[in-house]
Amino acid sequence: MHTDDSILVNGFKHIKYHQHNFSENEMRVNSESFFNIISKRRSVRHFSNKVFPIDIIENLIKTASSAPSGANKQPWTFCVVTNAKIKKRIREAAEEEERKSYSERMNDEWLNDLKHLGTDANKPFLEIAPYLIVVFKKPFEYDKQGNKHQNYYVNESVGLACGFLISAIHNAGLVTLTHTPSPMRFLEKILNRPDNERAFLLLPVGYASEDAYVPDIQKKNLNEVMKIYE
Repeated sequence: MHTDDSILVNGFKHIKYHQHNFSENEMRVNSESFFNIISKRRSVRHFSNKVFPIDIIENLIKTASSAPSGANKQPWTFCVVTNAKIKKRIREAAEEEERKSYSERMNDEWLNDLKHLGTDANKPFLEIAPYLIVVFKKPFEYDKQGNKHQNYYVNESVGLACGFLISAIHNAGLVTLTHTPSPMRFLEKILNRPDNERAFLLLPVGYASEDAYVPDIQKKNLNEVMKIYE
């Protein structure tokens, strides 16, 4: 079977890909414009409790779910928490793990590397931010008969989806923070997730508070992160 709009590859339908073609100047302008937007993104720890509609969060998660994944398995679940009691439980459990990390798990070099960021074991933003998005990865799936099926490149796939999500959050005029209390198994218990899901990342999402400050840090120069082979 072969039409102008689709073909069969190994018996599976493939549809014709359509993309708008930009001139070189338009590509240059678009790429620079996006950089100017995304380069202003910062990890924010001071949130407002101002609420906004859930459909905005839904759009952000739809964007995240458009990310590429191994064999298109889409091995992720995005849990959105607004319930104050659940947020309180998450904060208490996260702070318990963080206190252990700061007092026992982190060595002196690690603690010293964190000093300029002003972080500590206290995480009030987990209760203040109107939304918490807890991202779970799925190493395997169950079919309708209860049989296990492998997922592929799970960490890479979920990491890409989280990158899409963080970019979408910033593009919407909101802020977030990549919070990774370790270990994070308490999130699976609190949210009663199935046994094929593992906590991957916790993202508070909302507006920055009026008195929010962020560390005065710089990104590496382009020549430090890019190598061209001609």
